[in-house]
Amino acid sequence: MQRFGEKLHQNNRENRKKESGPDEWLEACKRGDRTAQKRLYDSLSAKMFAICLRYMGQRDEAEDILQEGFITLFSKLSSYNGEGSFEGWARKIFVNTALMSLRKKDALKMSEDLESAWNVSSEGVTQLQSAGYHELLKLIAGLPAGYRTVFNLSVVEGYSHKEIAQMLGITEATSRSQLQRARMMLQDKIRNL
Repeated sequence: MQRFGEKLHQNNRENRKKESGPDEWLEACKRGDRTAQKRLYDSLSAKMFAICLRYMGQRDEAEDILQEGFITLFSKLSSYNGEGSFEGWARKIFVNTALMSLRKKDALKMSEDLESAWNVSSEGVTQLQSAGYHELLKLIAGLPAGYRTVFNLSVVEGYSHKEIAQMLGITEATSRSQLQRARMMLQDKIRNL
């Protein structure tokens, strides 16, 4: 037979787990609960900031996109129906927010086609693969906005060139070209490390 204090302690632990779970945060956020919104923000902000920084390349711009992304996330939270990963759903919001900002700045105007791109040597691919994660993120952040955007969408997010072309309003050939040029630029940067 359990003592009363042990049972009370066990019930409190179970209640805390129920109160602090992500599903409960989402429901509370949908009702406008500021504490739940803060918890959700705290749980996602680091990962979403990394996404924003990867697309924008500069910390101050990434911070702006992070804030805009959370405003969008909270305003569209009622449209999340629980299918799939919430983090994946949120990730799309932040990627789209970054893309919209880049479009507004006209940073995605890309004019060169694949025919004018150079071939990537196998030596360059090996160097790129051997670079450390944090070094690679810094190098990606240093790419021009168009190259960086296509690189992120293709290599990091896994979109096809057809999907990228539709998202950015460019041709598939331009998407391929920008990816090729981003890889070449990264190779040059890695050689110069």
